[in-house]
Amino acid sequence: MEFQRMVDGSVSMKDSAKSEISSERTLYPYVTGTSVIGLKYKDGVILASDTAGSYGSTLRYKCVERIKQVGDHTLIGASGEISDFQEIMRYLDELILYDKMWDDGNSLGPKEVHNYLNRIMYNRRNKFNPLWNSLVLGGVKKGQKYLGTVNMIGTHYEDDHLATGFGNHLARPILRSEWREDLTFEEAVKLIEKCLLVLLYRDRSSINKFQIAKITDEGTTIYPPYALKTFWGFSHFQNPSKGAAGTW
Repeated sequence: MEFQRMVDGSVSMKDSAKSEISSERTLYPYVTGTSVIGLKYKDGVILASDTAGSYGSTLRYKCVERIKQVGDHTLIGASGEISDFQEIMRYLDELILYDKMWDDGNSLGPKEVHNYLNRIMYNRRNKFNPLWNSLVLGGVKKGQKYLGTVNMIGTHYEDDHLATGFGNHLARPILRSEWREDLTFEEAVKLIEKCLLVLLYRDRSSINKFQIAKITDEGTTIYPPYALKTFWGFSHFQNPSKGAAGTW
């Protein structure tokens, strides 16, 4: 390590040495994605999200795909900071590459990937340098369906249906009421689109451009983004303050 003597006689590290040990952290999320919804159905697991990337409160980017495939058995969807999600995908790419280099006939399943992400998120939280994301991870391996989540401080759990962000408040009640274990793919898509519409109406960070992905024993399919039919003629949308006390 290099040092230099200051005019007042004190000793300080040279700028080149400072740059070697300095680090950059995400102190606050800048470009973010909103809710991700996941649920199990009869044949596998389905994930859905919109494709918006918000710069603060501005819907700056309209084509940010936040659902990715990880290895042969896993899908991942992310809310939160987009650059941190890209960093997570770099970690996962290295993990899958390392696993494939063994060439032993085994491959990481969704439970193993989820456990890895739990350790990553909790480790970064303990360093006061968290990855500002909430993740939904689903997959199928050897006929076993798996769906789990982990957030930026390492809190993690599994369930039959999950949602992040606003979806945790607005979509989960619908899923608790209408989800069934024997849902067909078409019924699961219809249910998840109902949740996405509620979020579109109520979440300012959502846009009408959604992406759905499914994973089964046969493989993974990530469908192209598409729009849903909307209706904005509800009376409370046209005059939201009608009947409210203290409004103009």
